[in-house]
Amino acid sequence: MNIQTTRTTSAEPVLLRDSDGPVTVLTLNRPAARNSLSEPLLTALGDTLSAIAADRNVRAVVLAANGSTFCAGHDLKELTSHRNDVDGGRAYFQHIMTICSAMMQQIVTLPQPVIAAVQGVASAAGCQLVASCDLAIASQSAGFATPGVDIGLFCSTPMVALSRNVSRKHAMEMLLSGGIVSADKAASMGLVNEVVPAGTELAKAMELALGFASKSSHVVGIGKAAFYRQLELPLAEAYRYASEVMTENMMARDAEEGIGAFIDKRTPSWEDR
Repeated sequence: MNIQTTRTTSAEPVLLRDSDGPVTVLTLNRPAARNSLSEPLLTALGDTLSAIAADRNVRAVVLAANGSTFCAGHDLKELTSHRNDVDGGRAYFQHIMTICSAMMQQIVTLPQPVIAAVQGVASAAGCQLVASCDLAIASQSAGFATPGVDIGLFCSTPMVALSRNVSRKHAMEMLLSGGIVSADKAASMGLVNEVVPAGTELAKAMELALGFASKSSHVVGIGKAAFYRQLELPLAEAYRYASEVMTENMMARDAEEGIGAFIDKRTPSWEDR
């Protein structure tokens, strides 16, 4: 397994990047800070996702975390430290929210599928991170919350991803109560795909990732982009758009190969084009 790290000025890397064949595993590595999304971690995630988007050798991504907490959201100590800025911290707060929102959108627009492997609590922007991933596998001991309302900071940016995963009433309940939702309830709400025994969430996510990696990356990229775009369109427009996508997809070499292989009852040979 090939391991790369992104470091800050401290000795410990904030983000680990491991390669297991065609699957890249990104691991949040601030366990002592409950993997909160500090500015260096947000920057590392953004830079790494940009590199992955251009890497044809990466066919799927798994997002995991070290420690007992998946991600506690924004680093509140880091944010609070800017209260003494001339503007009271406004410019820095805007900067952090902007780079965080951009990183979340990078996950959605990444050509490769991204699977969250959630071993512990994912709260606030950590819950947003899970909701931004294409799929999520949760440990039985995982939990999900948007508790900003309890500290006077409503989870408005996490709300964007959350409300695009679960029903409005479930989203509002989480946002207004701030309480932790169990893994099983999160699955019933559609926030996660599957709940597995504690300690097996990463293996399950890897199993899915390797399965996705066996498909044509060109076709998977087409499908993922179309999925998110059509969700925002009215029904008739969505069908027009999807019809155009399928027509273009039919012209791809891998569509010709895949259909031919199906008819001939053989295994397709992908060229990712």
